[in-house]
Amino acid sequence: MWWGGITRPPVTDRKNSAMTTPFWESKTLEQMTEAEWESLCDGCGKCCLHKLMDEDSDEVYYTNVACSWLNSKTCACKDYPNRFESGEECLKLTRDKIDEFHWLPDTCAYRLLSQAEPLPQWHPLITGSKAAMHAEGESVRNKVVYEIDVVDWEDHILNHPSRQ
Repeated sequence: MWWGGITRPPVTDRKNSAMTTPFWESKTLEQMTEAEWESLCDGCGKCCLHKLMDEDSDEVYYTNVACSWLNSKTCACKDYPNRFESGEECLKLTRDKIDEFHWLPDTCAYRLLSQAEPLPQWHPLITGSKAAMHAEGESVRNKVVYEIDVVDWEDHILNHPSRQ
């Protein structure tokens, strides 16, 4: 099944002229190659937003406060190859932490696939580009403030981070 209950047609493999199922539908996260794993990221930038956690309920709240390394126009890290050294709070998503993906945005491919959910229709693996994601407002493009400019992060809590 595909997004919205629609059955997605198989993709044609041009090399073999055979019908193949996309890797994200045929493999578990644990079975994916490193390249496949990395390609799941849609580049929305939501994971680069600072989050606050309610101490009583453990509920995660997104803010529109971005890591200082996030480029708000491209939604990419300004120092991606060195992000784990540059960004003190930058977390590497790995297969051994799948159980912790609850803090990721509800549109995140890693989170969706870990919950056996389909990718959204606008995902770059389905559309072939990030244009649909940006057009749907599913990225943080031009929607953030930087941590250096914020006094009280609680003033920047978003109820629906993908819609703000």
